[in-house]
Amino acid sequence: MKALLAAVQVAAAVVVTARLVKGRDRRPALRPPATAPGGITVVVPARDEEGRIGPCVAAAVADPLVREVIVVDDESADGTARLAAALGARVVRGRPLPQGWVGKQWALHQGLSEATGDIVITLDADTRPDPGLFAALAEALDDCDLVSVAPRFVCDGPVEQALHAAFLATLVYRYGPVGAWRTPPPYRVIANGQCMAFRRKAMRVSGGFVRVRGNMTDDVALARTLAGDGWEVRFLDGRGLLEVDMHSSVAEVWREWGRSLSLADVTDGPRLAGDIAVVWLTAALPVARLLTGRPTRLDLGLLCMRFLLLGAFRRGYTRPGLGLLLSPLLDPLAALRLTLGVLRPSRTWRGRTYASAGRPVSDDRSAVVVPLRRTAAR
Repeated sequence: MKALLAAVQVAAAVVVTARLVKGRDRRPALRPPATAPGGITVVVPARDEEGRIGPCVAAAVADPLVREVIVVDDESADGTARLAAALGARVVRGRPLPQGWVGKQWALHQGLSEATGDIVITLDADTRPDPGLFAALAEALDDCDLVSVAPRFVCDGPVEQALHAAFLATLVYRYGPVGAWRTPPPYRVIANGQCMAFRRKAMRVSGGFVRVRGNMTDDVALARTLAGDGWEVRFLDGRGLLEVDMHSSVAEVWREWGRSLSLADVTDGPRLAGDIAVVWLTAALPVARLLTGRPTRLDLGLLCMRFLLLGAFRRGYTRPGLGLLLSPLLDPLAALRLTLGVLRPSRTWRGRTYASAGRPVSDDRSAVVVPLRRTAAR
């Protein structure tokens, strides 16, 4: 049994090493170009985001390339709409959620129907764009169809940063570093829905948000669906141009990011099992053995590789500190959360709980569904 475990761990280590080696040859990080096309529409889906949306909207409104900022207020109970309007955004009052839809996709679908810019950039309310982000995204669309970016993260305290970085490591071990030159097959494509860019007409023709309306992992579902259609989909390094303050506590990192970390609703069973096994064998097991005083040589090699990865992670955090250094010790917890996300998937988000098809089964602010009016392509 011990020999079998050792052999399987060696195989997993080879897989992870091959993925990490791709980081030696990556596309350059996003940089603002000297010139870029204007006429950009920024769409921000928002539900009860009064406390976070201000910096996002203010930065988008101030950018000279942005024609309009559309905030789709998804039945917020706070002052989200009022604040967004005061900052200069055009607020679209979200319609009640139709059967079969998850809230974010429904909000994005409505925002896309109202957009007039040739290029549409979607931002989550907790993002903080730096000057030049929109120009860089517009330039990136010159030779691809869908772009999303990896940001730098704000973490409040070392424990939150340690857990966040441990979660992030599971994605890198499964899919490799951001920005690799080689385009993966559609079923291995990943994306970050916190910031995405595409051409308005192409997305409307593709029916993108309609096709992934029931997915909880909406960003990866969209990217894989469109990659399957032949779209050139890229996930680029945007850490120099975008900051995100995702969570306000350690518990929220565990609960909210952990909910989608496994990508269980967009990954088939055998690949999902393989991904989980790789994380347990190459990240969690070496730490567990180290803490019990029984690491093997392979464990020590894998731990060295994990600590070397921290150098690449530093640029991914606004204030990298002790939490980042300690994050490998939380790899067993990250592997556990990844596994729980598969065994006990959560379909609750922003006060709504969805059935397997995406239909809301409980929402204390639900209302009668009114069909979205059709907007002619502009």
